[in-house]
Amino acid sequence: MLSRTHISIIFRILITNNQHLYIMGQIKTLNKWANSHSYFSIDLLRIALGVFLFIKGVQFINNFNLLNELFTSAEKMFGGMLLLHLVIPAHLIGGLLIVFGLLTRWAIIVQIPLLIGAILINITGEMIALNLMLASITLVLCLFFLFYGSGKHSADYYFKMQQ
Repeated sequence: MLSRTHISIIFRILITNNQHLYIMGQIKTLNKWANSHSYFSIDLLRIALGVFLFIKGVQFINNFNLLNELFTSAEKMFGGMLLLHLVIPAHLIGGLLIVFGLLTRWAIIVQIPLLIGAILINITGEMIALNLMLASITLVLCLFFLFYGSGKHSADYYFKMQQ
């Protein structure tokens, strides 16, 4: 005989599995909708975002003193110098991955903390309106592509269709 506790545990497991299946079904439905409503202009926007991030990384390489000046407030934090050396490769590699649409969501997940940091540095340090606006727009675009995905014209979509 099953006791009340056994029945309640089985019931919880069934509910949890059904919720998991429901959530996975919703994600698949959203993904199918995004793939069927993928527009070339959104793919161009993704490519432009990747190019912008790559160019920003190149600018930081060419003018490392500017990046060092921006991080004067972050030097006092633990790992500030590590963060300083993480920005350039993250922008270069992440920008290229976003351009090609390869591991787009992972590349964007790496960019989001850096962009939030850029906004905070602009707010707490010397406010440069153009930098604040660029960082804010880039953050909004990254959040959009984090949920939307890389689109039909991407390496992610190509490799998914090869399976």
